Amino acid sequence: MDGIFYTAMSGAKQTLDAQAVISNNLANVSTSGFRAQLTAMRAVPVQGDGPLATRVSVVTSTPGDDFSAGTVTATERALDVAIHDDGWLAVQGDDGGEAYTRRGDLQLDGNGLLLSGGRPVLGGGGPIIVPLGAQLSIGADGTLSAIGAGEDPDALVQIDRLKLVRAEPGQLQRGEDGLFRPAPGSGLELLPQDENLRLTAGALEGSNVSAIESMVAMIENARRYDMQMKVITNADDNAQRANSLLSIQG
Repeated sequence: MDGIFYTAMSGAKQTLDAQAVISNNLANVSTSGFRAQLTAMRAVPVQGDGPLATRVSVVTSTPGDDFSAGTVTATERALDVAIHDDGWLAVQGDDGGEAYTRRGDLQLDGNGLLLSGGRPVLGGGGPIIVPLGAQLSIGADGTLSAIGAGEDPDALVQIDRLKLVRAEPGQLQRGEDGLFRPAPGSGLELLPQDENLRLTAGALEGSNVSAIESMVAMIENARRYDMQMKVITNADDNAQRANSLLSIQG
């Protein structure tokens, strides 16, 4: 088979992979604290017997994430928090281990377990559980306080403190579950709590995904995919014409 088929198919497949990343970013344009995943394409020489310098294929990679901050919006909701600077909120991942997120729209389940995106939020002693029906407030340092149902404001008691950690550029890597963990080679298993980090209660940091840029990228990828398909169609037509000429009896 003509090598042009392999080149075009490679380009089409990698374009679809890039489209999946962009689609995931666009789907999270309204997710609090979401960090856009980056995608890049590069040409690599085709390996094999008798390689030619003019033969290349395309490879799509996800070199990292965009860690720029999203827009902070006031919500006046007691359990909404916007984390400052390079801070991250510690949560319990699906594997039971510690992971990190910027998602600040906290929720409570029926048992009083504090959740972020459906995952338990971690405090000083593990997942945070609050009394049901209590009036909650979160301080600038992450301190979680509560007033029991029917009690006076003087009965305010400290329940726990959100575990806030600071991550330097390159220290975190996104996992399959969308949560971040220390990157391999960083020399870290867990990040320590940073006592100097602050947050704003009653506010949310939005996603840093640009809906317009993502839509433009999706259109570009769709056109690129169509071009690859046209190359395959034209190559197939040329092959059929060549076969027809060779089959003519003199």
